[in-house]
Amino acid sequence: MSEEYAGAERPGPGEVTATVIVAAPAARVFAALTDWSRQGEWIPFTTVRVISGDGGEGSEVEAVTQVGPASVRDLMRVVKVDPPFELRVVHHGKVLRGPGVLRCTPLGAQRTQVVWHEWFQLPAGNAGRFAWPLLWPGSKAGLTGALKRFARLVESGRLT
Repeated sequence: MSEEYAGAERPGPGEVTATVIVAAPAARVFAALTDWSRQGEWIPFTTVRVISGDGGEGSEVEAVTQVGPASVRDLMRVVKVDPPFELRVVHHGKVLRGPGVLRCTPLGAQRTQVVWHEWFQLPAGNAGRFAWPLLWPGSKAGLTGALKRFARLVESGRLT
């Protein structure tokens, strides 16, 4: 395990969860969630690419979110893929660190609940812990908005 990755799997106090119901079968929803190169279509200001591996377990994925001149590089290792139910990653970049999971729960043949859960380690020690309650609503709104856009794209057939 590289030094950069060490400790990144430990859940942090920056916990955020978003949920959406998608009117589509779980297998289709899961396939769309794990299509790394197309995640930028539903995650605002973000470009995602696989930098090593095939996108499955053990792969390294990079997501770069850029708004104007500001950007954040999110490095992830895919640690578990259990189609069509669960995808687990560990964020191990300089800013974003900690585990994350995307879960698909079938609610019948044509409906799937998607839960996106992250446990970020907060940077900047006590300052990060103090800032988290202020940042959390924006994080929650961002994840929820991305999942709603994802659901619309899957339901319209533009994302499969």
